[in-house]
Amino acid sequence: MTRKPILYLLPLLLLIAGVVAPEAALAGPPPVNPLTGLPVDEANNLSLPPALVSIANFPASARPQAGLSYAPIVYELYIGEGMTRFLAIFYGDYPSTAATSNGNQSFDSQVAQDAAIGPIRSGRVSYEEIRKFYNGFLVIASGYQGVLQNLNAYTNFYGADKSDVNSALIPVAKLEQIAQSAGRQIEPAMLTGMTFEAQAPEGKDGQALWLPYSYYNQVFWRYDPASGAYNRYQDNADASTFTQITDRLNGQPLAYENVIVLFADHQRISGTIYDLELGYIDRAPALLFRDGTMHEIFWTTANGDYEKETGKLRPVRFIDADGNPFPLKPGQTWIETVTPATTYYEAVDSLSWYDLKTKKLPGSGVWALRFVAP
Repeated sequence: MTRKPILYLLPLLLLIAGVVAPEAALAGPPPVNPLTGLPVDEANNLSLPPALVSIANFPASARPQAGLSYAPIVYELYIGEGMTRFLAIFYGDYPSTAATSNGNQSFDSQVAQDAAIGPIRSGRVSYEEIRKFYNGFLVIASGYQGVLQNLNAYTNFYGADKSDVNSALIPVAKLEQIAQSAGRQIEPAMLTGMTFEAQAPEGKDGQALWLPYSYYNQVFWRYDPASGAYNRYQDNADASTFTQITDRLNGQPLAYENVIVLFADHQRISGTIYDLELGYIDRAPALLFRDGTMHEIFWTTANGDYEKETGKLRPVRFIDADGNPFPLKPGQTWIETVTPATTYYEAVDSLSWYDLKTKKLPGSGVWALRFVAP
């Protein structure tokens, strides 16, 4: 099925390409963030490279994290020993701007002024593979030398309290300064390729998703019809009690319009060092959860005309079985990365490890994955 291009992206594309002046591009409809399909308030930020920030998920005391609800895309990555870490992509409106413009009364002007993102944690080898697709820069809290030598365009940011592993929180103003500096060194690239449509294609029932990366790291997403997004829950590293995750910046539930399970080859380098094979993939399986529906789709990083002509890469794209773009819901996207050996099935609606792992229930709309570690 052939889909028409989103015409309101044209002013943004011309602006990034330098074909028209910013004033001319902004004279029409509001500029749209190509990573969300939604208008932005701070159009000038679209000319800055994306910031890819390493954010802790372990220890459990790192939760709730700060700023995740303002990231257009978050990758959750397996880092060994049953743990995961987040690589959050910030592009367009930063938290302070987004919070004050969306009428969120719990995020007052003083909080906006002092907004910070984190906790920041160390770099991982797989970050570089993802960074290249967004042509951005990394913000990390150092890392093993064998990892750092494989990363490009990164900035280290440390906490003030060396006794507290969760103390590294980067102020939004500092992140914007780094982006402006990086923008003078990183040549802009097209962040196009993701497709968004408000109307959900027909799919299977997809009310919830359970993904246990390990017994003490269980992730549960549940669809909320009122908001049209999926809320994140996670066990408290005890395999029994679950907490609805919020953003410490505003106290609001962590909710994403799209949750994607991305099946990708993982290469184990050492006990806690893993790399992802994402480059130049014609197509590989993925699951998309949007609007309470589940879709078995594919992801691709195959070379197109843009890549061949410029030598640059574009973001990971999502397609159907025929290679046509598959639409995400306008909004934010959370990407769960799993190994190709991971299987999935419908299970009973429960937050019990035993029930979800052993009690299959076709047609329930509650999808369970059996993650197979690399």
